[in-house]
Amino acid sequence: MSMSLRLALPTAVPSPVLMRQAVRAAGCASLPLKPQPLGAGAGKPSGRRGAAAVCHSSAHLSARTMEWVSAGATAVLLLAKGTAINKSFLVPLFALQSPCSVISWIKSDYGQWTAFLALLVRLFFFIPGELELPLSTMLLVSVAPYQLMNLRGTQGGAVLSLALAGYLAFQHFTRVGGLGKAFDQGSIIATLAIICITVIPLIMLF
Repeated sequence: MSMSLRLALPTAVPSPVLMRQAVRAAGCASLPLKPQPLGAGAGKPSGRRGAAAVCHSSAHLSARTMEWVSAGATAVLLLAKGTAINKSFLVPLFALQSPCSVISWIKSDYGQWTAFLALLVRLFFFIPGELELPLSTMLLVSVAPYQLMNLRGTQGGAVLSLALAGYLAFQHFTRVGGLGKAFDQGSIIATLAIICITVIPLIMLF
């Protein structure tokens, strides 16, 4: 009399940790999955979706992109000649709206050495006036207290940036001679940059 033993081996099921790591590697954050009880209805198709993922990288990417656009527009205005705005207001605006990577580089040893050498050249040699404000920007960011830098990315920082940008936009369109002349060939670059630094803080406020 022969007896045969048949072992029921469960099929390999990927662990939830591996599933979450695979979804995060694709740039998404997985929603928590509710475990289904094993029973008679385990083999039946469920009406619920077994897994769901919500991609949120686009929101972070758009905010970072807007910061880079704002920093680029501010840099263009620092060097542009088609506007009569008070460019000193661009220095705190750049400190509030520039990306974290730029601020970190300025506050690092490389940025401090760059600011130190530029200031040393400024003391003994003549540099063009267009380079005065970039040097002032680096010095301001380097010595800015943490209470001021903590305003970055907050609603208060967005309100302050919007106020500075609105004042610069008022100066630009008033001194250039109106909205029509603001889009002339000599002022269109400065006008587009003014629009960028005004719209971006308004979007980030909400």
